[in-house]
Amino acid sequence: MSGKGSKKRLFVVGNGVLLEDMSERVDASDAVLRFNEPKASIGMSGTKTTWLFVCNTGKPMKRRLDNPSYPTSPIVRAAELVILASHPIAVEKYAPKLSLLARIKGRRAEWTWACLNMFGNAGKMVAVMPVSDYEAGCRELGLEPSLLLKIRTFPSTGYFGIRYALEQCPADEWDVEIAGFSWQGWQRHAWADERSWLERKVAERNIHIWPAGDDQKPKYAKKKRKHAKKD
Repeated sequence: MSGKGSKKRLFVVGNGVLLEDMSERVDASDAVLRFNEPKASIGMSGTKTTWLFVCNTGKPMKRRLDNPSYPTSPIVRAAELVILASHPIAVEKYAPKLSLLARIKGRRAEWTWACLNMFGNAGKMVAVMPVSDYEAGCRELGLEPSLLLKIRTFPSTGYFGIRYALEQCPADEWDVEIAGFSWQGWQRHAWADERSWLERKVAERNIHIWPAGDDQKPKYAKKKRKHAKKD
């Protein structure tokens, strides 16, 4: 066991707003985890990236695939390993099915092969998270994989990334810092469950969570529809 003060540091940089420039602290960490397409932390969190967890499904991934500057961005260039969070088999088993019209418009349930091409051409090592890890992660949140489509609730890429990094960085050897997380985004993610899960991890090991700039702004919350009054 490492002595006091001799532990390594894992820094998790979320995609939320940072309240101060943490570049020096992030780049001095032994391992850094980031997600998808960091924007809010540009110029505030350095560039070191050990693992870049990417959601290889949905419209945001298609937008990144269509953006020629994404694979040459500083974070992608710095990434030692890109990990795609959704295995095609997991998508087939557990993800919402696209309508015929959506498929005609060019939407796809997953963009795994396109991601492998893009990141591979950028010289990146790419891995795909196993189906077993997806299922185990769901159950750790209290979500039964076979019921995901029924309850319409799914774990986020951020959750899977943190779960992976904590497994790679055991508590007796690593301290953890997390910044830029406010547990907001797509309304179908299990934000409350994920936050509770991380709070349990904080109770188990040394994890410091820095407050995020948008922590109290549920800008992605589902809006209530106003029904027009009939005359």
